[in-house]
Amino acid sequence: MRASSIISAAFMLISSVSAGNDPRECEVCMKVMQDVRDTMTKAEAKNKPKIEKAIGAHCARDDLSARERKICYYIDPIKRDVAQPFSLGMTVDRLCKRINKSNPEICSVKFPVKTEKMEKKDLSKLRVKQLKSILLDRGVECKGCVEKEEFIRRVQETEHLAGSDEF
Repeated sequence: MRASSIISAAFMLISSVSAGNDPRECEVCMKVMQDVRDTMTKAEAKNKPKIEKAIGAHCARDDLSARERKICYYIDPIKRDVAQPFSLGMTVDRLCKRINKSNPEICSVKFPVKTEKMEKKDLSKLRVKQLKSILLDRGVECKGCVEKEEFIRRVQETEHLAGSDEF
């Protein structure tokens, strides 16, 4: 009995570690929701129609980045569904994870990795998946790249393409 409980505890620990969340998951959604929450008073944050209006006003701003506009595009049709948990005071990370269930693309939107001032030793700390993501954001392919060093070299070669955030 004791051995089975130890094994099950170890299994749960391993599964929770392996299912660790990406710290960048839902980062754009969380920023947009926090910006909306910051524009509202505590009393307004409990009123669903005012929440919907605040989301609409935030998304109508001209100074939003392309990724924030994309989140607004996803959230606009489900404003009413977003307003319910928002009005209950749910944290922005839980709110974004909840609305991600209705539209799985919401948490896939991420801010680009800033590489302007990164040296080679800093790039070598990134995973190959992250390096591939940087190249994908820049619209560059790395044909024939097998080793991590080749991806790092390609990221450095395409540094001049890193500036645009537009789609």
